[in-house]
Amino acid sequence: MLFQKPRLVIAALRGGAGKTFISLGLAAAWRLNCGLRVVPFKKGPDYIDAGWLSVAAGRPCYNLDPFLMKPDEMLRSFVRRSNNADGSLIEGNRGLYDGVDVQGSFSTAELAKLLRSPVVLVLDATKVTRTAAALVLGCRQLDPDVNIGGVILNQVAGRRHEGVLRGAIERYCNVPVLGVVPKGGDNLFPERHLGLVPHQESENTAEAVTFAASRMNECVDLQALWKLAETAAPLGWPIGAGEAERKPEPEARTVIGVVRDSAFQFYYPENLEALEEKGARLVEISSFDARPLPRLDALYIGGGFPETHLEALSENRVFRESLRKEIEKGLPVYAECGGLMFLCRAILHGGKTFPMTGVFPFDVVLEKRPQGHGYTVIECVNRNPFFPEGAVLRGHEFHYSRIIGSDKSFPFVFHLKKGHGIVAGWDGMWYKNTLACYSHIHVVGNGLWAEALIRAARSYRKEKSVESLDPNIDPERGLSGTCEYITAI
Repeated sequence: MLFQKPRLVIAALRGGAGKTFISLGLAAAWRLNCGLRVVPFKKGPDYIDAGWLSVAAGRPCYNLDPFLMKPDEMLRSFVRRSNNADGSLIEGNRGLYDGVDVQGSFSTAELAKLLRSPVVLVLDATKVTRTAAALVLGCRQLDPDVNIGGVILNQVAGRRHEGVLRGAIERYCNVPVLGVVPKGGDNLFPERHLGLVPHQESENTAEAVTFAASRMNECVDLQALWKLAETAAPLGWPIGAGEAERKPEPEARTVIGVVRDSAFQFYYPENLEALEEKGARLVEISSFDARPLPRLDALYIGGGFPETHLEALSENRVFRESLRKEIEKGLPVYAECGGLMFLCRAILHGGKTFPMTGVFPFDVVLEKRPQGHGYTVIECVNRNPFFPEGAVLRGHEFHYSRIIGSDKSFPFVFHLKKGHGIVAGWDGMWYKNTLACYSHIHVVGNGLWAEALIRAARSYRKEKSVESLDPNIDPERGLSGTCEYITAI
């Protein structure tokens, strides 16, 4: 039996056209006003838009990325996570045909074709009328295999403006206008850097989502959009393919901590689910709580915005010192981006120095421009507690921070075939059983990531068990053999 569920791709002519607002508004409106269970997906390596979509849909938002994942890996993940819902909503990124090359490789259009999904084109109508028809017509003709099934007009100035836009598009393009969102109104979605402020930092998340849902209920044809979603062709992927692994019994499961709060919030739900499916019990930990780490077999510190919580992080000596102590004992720790910053000696910002964990003897500074932005291809070239030498992973980076005091003579774990890293072309620092890097890794496309963390956790759990039985083993050194600090500073 093949997969056939309603699904819709929301795309645009460019970034900043309003597709995120419309996507999360649709997800919320279908849930709140229509009682539909919609699984949201975000195209690309995105945490923030995906977080808002999760809140709007009332369920996790997953990522689909043609650069990070192979087609069969994306299809497997999509079918598995969509199967128990009424339908799926996929938000694209940038313009419909924007990719990494002239052919538009890895674009939203290519993803829509892979998923055999109709596309709704969000068109920012600011200072444009009949030309909008030419834009839609061009998108249809550039690749006739892309099924553009409707248009939603955004930032429409009034009824006359709407009349010309709608008339031109429907006359020349034979594509229905399924929604008209007027310009103006309150902005309940503030922005920072190149996107929205994360919902974890918003003071009015529920109000913002309710507002977006009400706008979609008023301004778009929800029923017509759902009927369009129902026209999606069957996928050549059998239902039940790629089912989750069976979890071991609770008493046999390793315990992996996840530092998750408003400072460290960037986690792909697929990564967390993969750890659970492979036998881990996840324990959420806040870096703001003034108490030591609980008993763990491993720790995962994701990215986020530690720079917006510097005083709270630096003042929480109990947590920082507890983490440092456990790392010295050999606790396996995997950290990305913001987690890397937290494990350094200090973060310098606004003329002040904010002490961090001090696992790595370097400081971090914040710059006004991105220091690394885009996809990464990393090759493991040095020993570390997680990945074998020669392993190649695909990831992405987006950071305004840079680490000072290190250079290319430092024995970095990863050589970057693509991307910037900590210093140009190099990423990944390790100490004992801790590995930290700027690159974010998505488990779909990098299956060895979850296996590596689980393996390290089980090994450490076994070592602790042996230590508790053998009084001759030095608990400060353990059994890992990776206690030596390699440095070239």
